[in-house]
Amino acid sequence: MIKGLFIILFFYAIGEVVSYLIHGFIPGSVLGMIFLFTALFFNWLNPNHVRDTATLITKNMALFFVPAGVGLMTYYNLLSSSWVAILAIIVISNLLVIASVALIQERLEKKANKKT
Repeated sequence: MIKGLFIILFFYAIGEVVSYLIHGFIPGSVLGMIFLFTALFFNWLNPNHVRDTATLITKNMALFFVPAGVGLMTYYNLLSSSWVAILAIIVISNLLVIASVALIQERLEKKANKKT
């Protein structure tokens, strides 16, 4: 468990360093996730090393949203005056994510079916 936490935090730290070097163009947490995914995808890292920690973090994901929700309440006046635009952005971005995941999944399934 400690080993998995170290690996996840290590990739997060690498992402933060790279983000700093590119002047924050892409957030470090996103870069760290991309680096971790790449290491897992190419089998540079054994998934069993991070499985328990990742499962624990995923099961308790709701706890990570509490500080963000409380932080949003400090901007209640700004949010209440722009709620239509915010709602439109949320709907459009969710539709784009759903469509892109569906297309990627479809391509991966076609590729998997060709191999078998």
